[in-house]
Amino acid sequence: MRIRSLGVIDDAVVELSPGFTAVTGETGAGKTMVVTSLGLLLGGRADPALVRIGSKAAVVEGRITVSDGDTVALRAEEAGAEIEDGALLISRTVSAEGRSRAHLGGRSVPVGVLAELADELVAVHGQTDQQGLLKPARQRQALDRYAGDGVAVPHAAYAAAHRRLRAVVTELDELTTRARERAQEADLLRFGLGEIAAVEPLAGEDADLAAEAERLGHAEALASAAALAHTALAGNPEDPEGIDATTVVAAAGRSLDAVRAHDPALAALADRIGEISILLSDVAGELAGYADHLDADPLRLAVVEERRAALTALTRKYGEDIGAVLAWAQEGAARLTELEGDDDRIGELTVERDALRAELSGLGQALTDARNRAAALFAEAVTAELASLAMPHARVSFDIRQTEAADEASGIEIDGRSVVYGPSGADEVELLLAPHPGAQPRPIAKGASGGELSRVMLAVEVVFAGADPVPTYLFDEVDAGVGGKAAVEVGRRLAKLARSAQVVVVTHLPQVAAFADRQLLVEKTVDGSVTSSGVTVLEGEDRVRELSRMLAGQEDSQTARAHAEELLAAARSDG
Repeated sequence: MRIRSLGVIDDAVVELSPGFTAVTGETGAGKTMVVTSLGLLLGGRADPALVRIGSKAAVVEGRITVSDGDTVALRAEEAGAEIEDGALLISRTVSAEGRSRAHLGGRSVPVGVLAELADELVAVHGQTDQQGLLKPARQRQALDRYAGDGVAVPHAAYAAAHRRLRAVVTELDELTTRARERAQEADLLRFGLGEIAAVEPLAGEDADLAAEAERLGHAEALASAAALAHTALAGNPEDPEGIDATTVVAAAGRSLDAVRAHDPALAALADRIGEISILLSDVAGELAGYADHLDADPLRLAVVEERRAALTALTRKYGEDIGAVLAWAQEGAARLTELEGDDDRIGELTVERDALRAELSGLGQALTDARNRAAALFAEAVTAELASLAMPHARVSFDIRQTEAADEASGIEIDGRSVVYGPSGADEVELLLAPHPGAQPRPIAKGASGGELSRVMLAVEVVFAGADPVPTYLFDEVDAGVGGKAAVEVGRRLAKLARSAQVVVVTHLPQVAAFADRQLLVEKTVDGSVTSSGVTVLEGEDRVRELSRMLAGQEDSQTARAHAEELLAAARSDG
C-alpha cells in the first residue's frame, strides 16, 4: 500500500509479507493508519477529518494479488477492472471537503463495489470487535456465523414465517381495534347507497332533464318562433298574396334555367340556387314538424322539475354530477362488501395466526437444536485454541436459554415451554468461560481478566478463520492486556495461522512481533510527520533495536538486546 496525506502520515509505502507481518512503533506514531488505510481500500467510511492538515486530499493505493476465476477477480472484471499478471490495483481518494472517489483496476467504480470485495479479501479484527462480542446479541450472531448453513437454513425458514406472522397479527389487530369505526363507516355507506338506489339515477340523466326543462319552460315562445319562421319560408295558405322565401328562390331558379345553356358560369349559379331551394323546403318541413311535436304540457314540466330536484339532492352529497354519484355508489358498494366481510376475514386471520404460531414453534425448535449442536462444536474449538494460548485448563461453553412468555398466546413452544420469541428465534446466547478447574462458568464479560479476554477473543477469531477463511487477516492490538508467556503463545498462534493465510498484526508486544516474517516500524520524524522513509522494513540489527525498545523502552540496553535476540531465536526455532 501507498498512503499519502492520511492522518499523521505524509507519504509512506507499506509492504506486507505473504505470511505474518507485524506493525510496530511508538504510541501515536500512526500504526492505526495502516488499519484505516486498508479499511478505505475496502470501501470503509470516508471521514474528511482523516485528511492531513494542509492537504487537499488523502490517497490510499493498494496492489492485491488475485487468482483467475476467483470471486474477487470475477466481480472486479464485471465492474470493468483490468487485472494484470494476477494483480488488482485499488485506489481511494478522500478530499478535505468530504468527497470520495474509488478506482478498481484503472476504472472508476462506486465505493460499494469495494465493499462487496471486502468480505472476500480481508477479515479485520480489533478492540472494537472485542467489545462488541461481549454483548449477547453479538455472541448469538457469532455462533450463527460459525454454524454456517447448519443454522442459516432453519433461520431463513423461521424468519420468513415470523415476518408473515407479524403481518397477520398487525392486520388482525387493526380489524379488531377499529371495529367500531368500521361499523360506523359501513352504516354511512349503507345509508348513502340506499338513497341512491331509491332514486335510481341513470348516467347523463341530469343533463337530459335540464335540457327538457329549458324547452318546456319556453314552449309558447318556441312554437311562435317556429310558426313565424315556417311562414317566412313556405308562406301562409290563408294569404295567397303573401311572399315567402321558397316562392322567391324558385322564381330566381326558373329565370336562370331559361338561359343556363348559354353560359356554364350562369349554369353553376342556377345549380346553387336549386340547392338553396331544396334546403329551404327541408328546413320548412322540419319547422312544421317541430311545431307539431312541441310538448307544452305543464304537467310534464312539473314531473321533470321534481325529478331534477331528486337528482340534485344526490349530487349535493355524493358527486358533482350523476356520473360522479354513480362512481361513488360503485366504490361504496365495493368498500361495504369489504367491511361486511371483516368478520369472515377476522376468522380467517385468526386461523392463519394460530397455524403460523404452531409452525413457528416447530421452526424455532429446529433453530434452537441447530444452535445447540453448533455451540458444542464452537466451544470445543475455542477451548482447544485457548490451550495453545497458555490457558490449558480454561473451558469455554455456551449458555443457550429462553425467557418464559407471560402466557401461551404471546409465545411459541420450545422444549415444551411457552417462550418469548423474536425475528431471530427464541434463543438468548451467552459465551461462558471457566478459566481453571473448579471455577464456575461465567459470562466472559464478568469472568475473564483483560489478558484472558484478549486471548478468548483471539481464539474465537482464529476459529472463525478456520470456518470462514479469507486470504488476509488484520488484527489491530487484539493482544492488549496480554504479557509474558501468554504473549509468546499469542505470537506463536498467529504465526501458525499465517501458514495458511496472510496475517497483519498491529502490536505493542515484542513477544508477538518476534514471530513475524516481516516487521514494519512506523516512526515520526522530528517535525511530527511520517514521510516515505517513516515506514521501514526492519531487518537484522534494526529489528533487534526495535524489539529492545518494545521490551525496555531503551534501544541500546544490553539486557534488552539480549532478550530481543533470544525472542527472535526462539521464534525462528519454533517456526
